[in-house]
Amino acid sequence: MHHIAMTDIKSASENQASPHDILSSVFGHSTFRGQQEQIIDDVMAGKSCGVLMPTGSGKSLCYQIPSICRLGTGIIISPLIALMQDQVVALREEGVKAVAIHSGLTYPELQDALSNLRTGNLDLVYVAPERLVTDAFLDILDHIQIALFAIDEAHCISQWGHDFRPEYHQVSLLRTRFPDIPCIAVTATADKPTRKDIVERLQLPKLYVAGFDRPNISYEVTIKNNPRTQLSRFLKDRSTNDSGIVYCLSRKKVEETARWLTEEGYNALPYHAGLDKMVRASHQERFLQEEGIIMVATIAFGMGINKPDVRFVAHMDLPKNIEAYYQETGRAGRDGLPATAWMVYGLQDLALQRQMIENSNAPEDQKRIQRQKLTAFLGYCESATCRRQVLLHYFDDRADPCGNCDTCLSPPETFDGSIAAQKLLSCILRTGQIFGGGYVIDVLLGKHSDRIEKFGHNALSTYGIGTEHTAKEWHSLIRQLVARGYLFVDMNAHGGLTVTPDGMDFLRSRNALQLRLDPRTVSNTGKRSRGGAKADPLLSLKDDADKTLFAALKDLRTHIAKDHNIPPYVVFHDKTLVDMVLHKPLDLQALSDVPGVGQSKLKKYGQIFLDVIRKQT
Repeated sequence: MHHIAMTDIKSASENQASPHDILSSVFGHSTFRGQQEQIIDDVMAGKSCGVLMPTGSGKSLCYQIPSICRLGTGIIISPLIALMQDQVVALREEGVKAVAIHSGLTYPELQDALSNLRTGNLDLVYVAPERLVTDAFLDILDHIQIALFAIDEAHCISQWGHDFRPEYHQVSLLRTRFPDIPCIAVTATADKPTRKDIVERLQLPKLYVAGFDRPNISYEVTIKNNPRTQLSRFLKDRSTNDSGIVYCLSRKKVEETARWLTEEGYNALPYHAGLDKMVRASHQERFLQEEGIIMVATIAFGMGINKPDVRFVAHMDLPKNIEAYYQETGRAGRDGLPATAWMVYGLQDLALQRQMIENSNAPEDQKRIQRQKLTAFLGYCESATCRRQVLLHYFDDRADPCGNCDTCLSPPETFDGSIAAQKLLSCILRTGQIFGGGYVIDVLLGKHSDRIEKFGHNALSTYGIGTEHTAKEWHSLIRQLVARGYLFVDMNAHGGLTVTPDGMDFLRSRNALQLRLDPRTVSNTGKRSRGGAKADPLLSLKDDADKTLFAALKDLRTHIAKDHNIPPYVVFHDKTLVDMVLHKPLDLQALSDVPGVGQSKLKKYGQIFLDVIRKQT
């Protein structure tokens, strides 16, 4: 049985709230941002579309508001229980009737949710793709009014996406089974092939691309050299109340790093798929509910973590591509306040990522795409120009030099590295393409060692011809030539360097080659990003009285959150508290004009927040 065609739309003329009414009364905002209004108008008119918007720009409202305004229930397909629960808790605080249907529910909870779905008592229902396509669930959908289908984290549907999930493929059946129901697919991260795949699989007539820039995030990439000391220096620069995520590649490294940070006096917790389920849940809850927690994690942690006040994301190892990096760093600064994306990486990292591609069971065409994506990412890491420009260019987006990344704040020197590159490649060829970077550099520098003499490499024409550069500079050159695809690091042969066909072409052509010269000492001391050196919302609060009031409002928020067993940011975002301090509303009407204060929260919390504001002013 197919669903009845649903062309009727709730409208203001039928005494139903308009999208503007809902935006203001439920979510506490007076105006839509960017393309939100146009997208919502399309969905309200029964049209389907794809939506590509940066994290923190209000993608969720594009399906939440039409779900509330249109007849029937909005069905939201979401990949993770944590993501569903987070959104449902926040919506309920706003007075919206929402549930998540997932495997974590008790039998009575599940029956209650399904009963409310059948009787049309819900505005939104979140469900995993696996449950959505079961006969039992589809049968319920056949017999109810559906406002829309929304596919969250839509990049999961594409095999070219960085987080492909096979179960998402089946979601496309919604378009044939329910052809008259509008479908909106949303994601923050998709390159061109992934976008094309999403549009084709879901037969979407239109794709909105709102740009990828997250101007409040400051980007910094440092060459790995005693990473713990580097991380320690980075953290010392930050407020002890900052929440952050430190990503590591392996479970072992996660546990060791969390233990070390704890010994250093930080409030650090480990998170990876090998930990007990209850431990993971407990650590995640603490991260969401408390301030100043550093979560040390593998990529198992993150999708669906909608904590707005994550002030930094640090990578101790290289992610696999730009999309993964963009999504992981995008977990910082969702509230629009200053945040930092910091990463250390070295030759070993990229060699390991290459090895993982070659040793995987993926088909050859997928491996080829993975190699291209890794090479593009290495280009970002080794860039001598604005990092934001390189990052956005990858997603076909444009930007002026940002003034908020390390290469803008401390521009590296560049030089014509063609002669140095020729010397390096020649030395690798003459030593037999079996040695690692350290050995090749020793030959170039004319070092005396038993090993070099044993192989007779002290008699080579390339022996001692590289003394114009330091060992550190030669290591940088190796990294840059690997990034450009002129060299390959064979991890299956103990990290031996081999010259690629492109490297051979370069040797023959002898073209000019601009390379970056890594500074002998890197320091941003005294330089400040657009958002300020420290990601602190108090930067916008000038006098001590304002800072005292902000602290009092945060204390009140913490008490409310504990009493209701919800994360503090679900009560109000930091940004909303800052606006309360700046505007100092003294009655409920004035408080309702503060962005982020909807009618439900005004009714629940308005008076007690006003009491604190009055007392302090």
